[in-house]
Amino acid sequence: MPSVNLDIGDAAELVELFQFVHDWLATEADHVDESLSSFVGNRAYDTRQLRNDLNRFTLLLGGSDGEVLFGPGSE
Repeated sequence: MPSVNLDIGDAAELVELFQFVHDWLATEADHVDESLSSFVGNRAYDTRQLRNDLNRFTLLLGGSDGEVLFGPGSE
């Protein structure tokens, strides 16, 4: 796997973007699910899974301790 160097400031910006989209999806899931399934072409990938992916990316960029992914009550 090739290595990627990302400036800490850029990583922080990405974390903020991922968290913003995650929180927006959490409040608008009912409205967005239909559009997402139409865009993806399958109902198997929904906003819950997209939010989990955003949480994982946040963890990989160092913006989370992973509790939301692996802690009590994780999805």
